Amino acid sequence: MTLLSVNLNKIAVLRNSRGGSEPDICHAAHTCIESGCGGITVHPRPDLRHVRPDDVRALAVLLRGRVEYNIEGNPFAGARGEYPGLLALAREVRPTQVTLVPDDDGQITSDHGFDLQRDIERLRPLVAELRELGCRVSLFVDPDCRNFDLAVAIGVQRIEIYTGPYAKAFADGKSSLALAACAETARRAQQAGLAVNAGHDLSQSNLGTFKAAIPGLAEVSIGHALISEALYEGLASTVRNYLQILR
Repeated sequence: MTLLSVNLNKIAVLRNSRGGSEPDICHAAHTCIESGCGGITVHPRPDLRHVRPDDVRALAVLLRGRVEYNIEGNPFAGARGEYPGLLALAREVRPTQVTLVPDDDGQITSDHGFDLQRDIERLRPLVAELRELGCRVSLFVDPDCRNFDLAVAIGVQRIEIYTGPYAKAFADGKSSLALAACAETARRAQQAGLAVNAGHDLSQSNLGTFKAAIPGLAEVSIGHALISEALYEGLASTVRNYLQILR
């Protein structure tokens, strides 16, 4: 079955809006795990606007030996203040997977993937270091990405397809072309020897259609929609609903 990794950034956003420690991100992670999810995702950013380095460390202790731990982030964003940089966090906590994402500081959310032709040499030493740490390495890519042989050559093991365009097209009732682009990207990546993850704006309404179109889909990382839906249905029930869709 496709692994569900729950992104907990929005739990941290809610906590940070008030200050203090509630809602507790570790409590949320525990609830998701007890409900059956196979992984937890966080995406710390240098501006600390949601998940913070101390959250990353606390979750590492909680998750160890229980479920997969996926840390996303821009490997080129330097250390500042409390934020030590993505690679430094990976050295500390040794997550199962690191998903490299080319997001800028000013972005509200990730909205594009790497250009492999342009970025591959910059990524090469970072991927090598992460592999030496024992982390699986995934690259965030657009749904029309090519040149996956370049990613394989530097040690990348997975891609994560950016599904924002598909989700928007689905909501507009015209998802066939966007879905076909994702499916073709997945096929090309798998032919090159890469496993395929997906994430961004996936929800209970559009996930089943997406999964049916992507044979061998390894993992979905879902945060915003899942946490939003959980406000009405409860966190445990919502996680179980997603797992049922993935089955």
